[in-house]
This record gives sequence, C-alpha cells and structure tokens, in this order.
Amino acid sequence: MNKASINVGIVGATGAVGQELLQLLHDRNFPMASLRLFASARSAGKTVAYAGRKFTVEEAKPGVFAKVDVAFFAAGGSVTRALAPDAVKAGCLVIDKSSHYRMDPEVPLVIPEINPEGLRKHKGIIANPNCSTAVTLMALWPLHQAFGLKRYICATYQSVSG
Repeated sequence: MNKASINVGIVGATGAVGQELLQLLHDRNFPMASLRLFASARSAGKTVAYAGRKFTVEEAKPGVFAKVDVAFFAAGGSVTRALAPDAVKAGCLVIDKSSHYRMDPEVPLVIPEINPEGLRKHKGIIANPNCSTAVTLMALWPLHQAFGLKRYICATYQSVSG
C-alpha cells in the first residue's frame, strides 16, 4: 500500500485519545489520502478542526469502513468488540488502543520500538498495550536486553477519565 494513498479513520475521534492521535498525525505530517472521524451517535454531526480544515464526525457503526484502509480504535473495549470485526471484513487494518484484544493469542500486541516484527503477523487487528505500560517498557526493554530483567512490579495511578 502506497503510504500517500492511505485512507485513515479514527474511532473515538472526539475523546481525549482520539484528539491526541489527531495531533500526532498532524505533528508527524502523516501523509493521508483521506481522514474520517468516527464517534458515538451523540457526537455524530459535530465538527472537528484538523490541519486547517473542518471534519464532520460520523457515527461509528457497522458498514462505515468500506473506504478506510487503517482505523485507529480509541473508543474502549465494547466499541472495539462491536466494530473491529466489521472493519476487518471491509479490508481495513484495525489498530486498537482498548484492552479488548490485548490478551488474544491471535492478535499481536505491538510496541513498534520493541517488537515491530509483530506488525507482519497480524490478521487485520493489531493491539497496543495501555499508555503506562508502553512508556514503562520503553525504559525497561534495554534493561531486559542488557541484564535479562525478568520481573518488574509497579503501581500506576491514573485519572478517572483514563
């Protein structure tokens, strides 16, 4: 797939993670052919500004992924459970931020800086660890490589909205 021709969708685009993802796509000048924003029925019809343009939020529901090549799911496990299989059937690659597929042995759990080879083994869905895990593992991975770190115990305290 030509990088410049990627049609991107964000499920959960009006939430905090979806908004941060939009900012990252902008900051990294990600070359998209098109961008579609999806959220709950409550948010459908709202507009979101991105890169000097306004995008109308569409309802995230079955049947909307036909012209989306890659969809970032940032809307929680129940939304992923309901919509990811439909997206994959439509030919869309799903990159999921929820916990729904994290423990599924058929779905690679990928931190690109640590195990990018997992990206080659997907069957239409790629899972991400949660935010505190990903950041922590970025620091622990070199320790594991150098010293064989086997166990790490921590507690995280996150916001209610997280």
